[in-house]
Amino acid sequence: MAPRPLRWGLWRTRTMDLTWVTPRIGVGGGIWTGSNMAKVAAAGITHIIDMQVEFDDTPLAEGYGIEVFWNRVDDDFQPKSPEVFQSAIEFAQAALENSEHKVLIHCAAGVHRAPMMALALLRVQGWELEEAMELIEDRRPVVDFADVYVRSVENFIRAYAGAGKQ
Repeated sequence: MAPRPLRWGLWRTRTMDLTWVTPRIGVGGGIWTGSNMAKVAAAGITHIIDMQVEFDDTPLAEGYGIEVFWNRVDDDFQPKSPEVFQSAIEFAQAALENSEHKVLIHCAAGVHRAPMMALALLRVQGWELEEAMELIEDRRPVVDFADVYVRSVENFIRAYAGAGKQ
């Protein structure tokens, strides 16, 4: 059974949540179980950026053909280097080249790390900082953009642009 939307953009079950920030980019909390991974697959997710230190989704995703990029990041409110973002952004961009693919970016609660990475992805796609933050916060009200994480995203964007990627 597919999860029921509570409002546009937010899919919630008792144990799994997924907020669509755009029609192809979702942000959420931990998946943790096979039954939750089945719900992720049913939502059309083809790629996952797992920002948790706590748990690797790869074994859960294998049976569903979902590709996982495990990007272990502590939610320690310390600055994140551009390297934290680079490979994950490349993974997401490659996935999104196929118009049928959808990407879920998640951490344990979907409050800090996953929104930080979603912000980086939207910035790389050309969104202005404030507009991207507002979009993510409007779709997923539990988001808390820590200043240090926003600065980390902007440092990444400067490095990314400096490397000629934008």
